[in-house]
Amino acid sequence: MRFAALALAQAWWFELVLPRFGLANLAARGRIRRLQRLARRFHGLAADLGGLMIKVGQFLSSRLDILPREITRELEGLQDEVTPESFARIVAQVERELGIPLDRAFASFETEPIAAASLGQAHRATLSPGIAADLGFERVVVKVLRPGIEDIVEVDLAALRRVGRWLSRVRLVNRRTDAPALVEEFAATSLEEIDYLQEAVSVERFAAIFADDPRVTTPVVAWERSARRVLTLSDVTAIKISDVGTLEAAGIDPNAVAAELARATFEQIFVAGFFHADPHPGNIFVTPGPSGAGDDWALTYIDFGMMGRITDELRDGLQQFIFAVVARDARAWVAATQRLGVLLPSADTVELERAITALFDRFGGMGVAELTRIDPRELEAFARQFSELIRTLPFQLPENYLLLIRTVSLISGVTSALNRDFNMWDAVDPFARSLLNGGAGSSTARSLGREAVAILSALARLPQRLDALATRIDRGELAVRSPEVEQRLRVVDGSVRRTTSAILAAGLLIAGALLRPSDEVLGTVLLWAAALPGLHAVSPWRLR
Repeated sequence: MRFAALALAQAWWFELVLPRFGLANLAARGRIRRLQRLARRFHGLAADLGGLMIKVGQFLSSRLDILPREITRELEGLQDEVTPESFARIVAQVERELGIPLDRAFASFETEPIAAASLGQAHRATLSPGIAADLGFERVVVKVLRPGIEDIVEVDLAALRRVGRWLSRVRLVNRRTDAPALVEEFAATSLEEIDYLQEAVSVERFAAIFADDPRVTTPVVAWERSARRVLTLSDVTAIKISDVGTLEAAGIDPNAVAAELARATFEQIFVAGFFHADPHPGNIFVTPGPSGAGDDWALTYIDFGMMGRITDELRDGLQQFIFAVVARDARAWVAATQRLGVLLPSADTVELERAITALFDRFGGMGVAELTRIDPRELEAFARQFSELIRTLPFQLPENYLLLIRTVSLISGVTSALNRDFNMWDAVDPFARSLLNGGAGSSTARSLGREAVAILSALARLPQRLDALATRIDRGELAVRSPEVEQRLRVVDGSVRRTTSAILAAGLLIAGALLRPSDEVLGTVLLWAAALPGLHAVSPWRLR
């Protein structure tokens, strides 16, 4: 809490107060160094505290799309710094959960963990012969929750909820997103991660989704040796998906792996509505098939503690968004963005549509490698041309987007690591066309059906609405709204209010200073009275 309070105070001073006094350039010069120091301090804090703070740092380190590389670099490696629990405590936890001694539960159990995470750790083991014969495998990985981690998570969530309430009072944040709702979404997924029975159910649900897909596999749950704090899965360790050298040595094409990974991800998000929300390279293996041929392999997902769920309404919106991107249709893109709730209805969509059209015309369909070859001055000029528009548009981040953004960000990084020339558009295009051709089954049919009903309903109401519009024009009651002008007027109004407060505060300060030698009480009262309008002049909060 102390760290969060100091970080917010620093941001308030440098990003809001100094610019109001004409010192914006001074604040901007040291911004990267300040953020690096802040990230460095959070790295040390998270490593000391463990628990959910590690996961917060991991999430931020993956957000190359919104954070500079200098900052994300400071947060990398947090997971590798987690100290394993002592083996004695792990044994006690396993025996307490399974209700039998460790040597009866498993034929062998390795003392050194193969992975130690912030919430639990994993050990290799061998099943007893009887259970192994029933299940058809004996080598397993046993995940054990850290003893006492539930209490730590409870404390961490209480702190994060309080920080979320603080952020909800900051106008720059609350007009873009609902910070407390994001914290609650993070809390829900974190609580699921400390319930291994929930993870076991997720493994089997994910496996059922891809039961007919030979390119996607999962571990098998050993239910006889699993409980709320202990989860036993078949050992599916294979080639790490980011190990390009080993993939090539096995005759497997990394670009084909990248394409299948993108396809499987889109299948989870847009068709199944149930997706793996932590697909970093350590959680996906490439498993060679029995034939040993270069095209005989499968993606094997592990660690199903963090899963995302998408409602039918959200999935329909995402499908429309993909259709718009593939078709390079700026108008459809704007409509889909509004439907998803990312762009509020008050936005100036005419200007936004023009900006997106220019974006599609120049950069649409380019892969990562192509974008890196573009002259930076061209990118800077494009950003400068539309920076004012983007800054004033009423974008927001809906609460159910946290895991989705994390997943897409991680998958984009993994595909780029497999092949820098890999183009995500190439993977999206055939997928979107399959959806349009009915490849998503009943989900797409329902979506298109709802679209058809909406269009027919709008057509049926059109004559009545045109008649009402003509009546309003005749009466002179037609009003034209310009969101951009309204936004600028709100800015001007706020500036006038704050300027008035600043003048009032200055007057009270001067009066208090002049009167204090002759009338100490009245002078002191005036000096204190200057505090309220002074705070309003520089405060990021709305004071009414």
